[in-house]
Amino acid sequence: MTEETKDSNTVNSRRDFIKNTALAAAGFMIVPRHVLGGKGFLAPSDKLIVAGVGVGGKGARDIDSVYAGGKSEIAYLCDVDDRRAAATVKKYEKAKYYRDYRQLLEKEHKNIDAVVIATPDHQHAIIAMAAMQLGKHVYVEKPLTHDIYEARKLTEAANRYQVVTQMGNQGSSGEGVRQLQEWANAGVIGKVHTVYCWTNRPTWPQGMLWPSTTTKVPSQLDWDLWLGTAPFKPYVEKLVPFNWRGWWDYGTGAIGDMGAHLIEPPITVLGLGTPNEVQCSVGTLYLDEFKRGYYPDSCPPSSHVIMTFDETKKTKGRLKLHWMDGGIKPERPEELAPNESFGDNGVLFEGTKGKMMCSTYGASPRLLPLSRNKEVQVKKKLARVPGDVEGHYTQWAEAAIAGYGKVQLSSPFEIAGPLTETLLIANLAIRGTDVQRTSADGKISYPGRDIKLLWDRENMKVTNFDEVNQYVKREYRSGWSLGV
Repeated sequence: MTEETKDSNTVNSRRDFIKNTALAAAGFMIVPRHVLGGKGFLAPSDKLIVAGVGVGGKGARDIDSVYAGGKSEIAYLCDVDDRRAAATVKKYEKAKYYRDYRQLLEKEHKNIDAVVIATPDHQHAIIAMAAMQLGKHVYVEKPLTHDIYEARKLTEAANRYQVVTQMGNQGSSGEGVRQLQEWANAGVIGKVHTVYCWTNRPTWPQGMLWPSTTTKVPSQLDWDLWLGTAPFKPYVEKLVPFNWRGWWDYGTGAIGDMGAHLIEPPITVLGLGTPNEVQCSVGTLYLDEFKRGYYPDSCPPSSHVIMTFDETKKTKGRLKLHWMDGGIKPERPEELAPNESFGDNGVLFEGTKGKMMCSTYGASPRLLPLSRNKEVQVKKKLARVPGDVEGHYTQWAEAAIAGYGKVQLSSPFEIAGPLTETLLIANLAIRGTDVQRTSADGKISYPGRDIKLLWDRENMKVTNFDEVNQYVKREYRSGWSLGV
């Protein structure tokens, strides 16, 4: 038997062992460790062999958190930027390093159980799909995808390929969201009619023209691989590694960055689907006197989006959800004392019998006025995730070890997909405000600024303003394909 065959058989035997011996309810192995190798011995079947793609910044924190749960071995690392990857590569010195995720998956797929993806938004879907088609479990940073079409296809693929999935909105595993759910379930604030979500993002430049000055690509960065599915453009400074978030070719703006943390609580608490109506107003910049700036490549400096959702058992009629970014906030609730904190990032639920609010991740849940928090006692009925927000990673690893469908997760693609669609439907309205039309006399109008978009979920299209449907499914650069 060759060493290659021997290694392959070992991996396959371990995977069969994982599949056949996982406890469905708990996600732990039925063979005690001391039987296999003495006290403290961690059986191979307890270890998820993980590859990380995009391992600097947030990706580094994701890898560390997956590893810290004690269920995973970080065996492979991949990044197009050697500078960003350097610290992680040094920390996991035994892990094999690649620049191109396609080479990683082609050469190592027999040795990998799962993939953690933390690249810029425009590459999430294509990497996740490639991994799932090879039968790999995937953890994908928020937002799940750049486009609505991609979100729908990844959601379908998770079920088709029967892999364990999780999006990186850790707050969905937190105590706070469950506390809010229990208050809502108990009718503490009555039926909710309005929700406000706000953030201090963007904390990167937006509302501007693409830089006119190009520069040499750093030798440690593979610019063509970084661009991936996006249209080719010459390299410019200060785009990598952070400011890409404000450009539509790569990022999804403030709502893409923070929406999964702030809109997820009301979606979960109130049982909302995706919105069927959306309207928007945005902040604008002026180049000159009375001359509005036109920056179609860049997200606006601020926005206020209003989404309308169908009625649920916990809402009074159709619910309106307000998203505000760029420092815009709703009016302070009267029940909040003048010096009590409202927060730079938060969610406010307004119901027929009261109000409740929380901060990012659903953290710090509180009833208004704050005195109610001492008066109201609701029994805990929902199961908690051990480790709270950090347990989000371990939950995914344990579910992957147990196998598809064995362990309930907080943000599998069946949940994360529709949530991501909601964020990106809002972005259709934001992008629609920049649609220009020029009349015969040369006057420019912005018709999207005055329109309420009507969303057809089944057919994934806006029915009354076709100009924005081009953003539902973008065209990939030649040579790149989602493979569906």
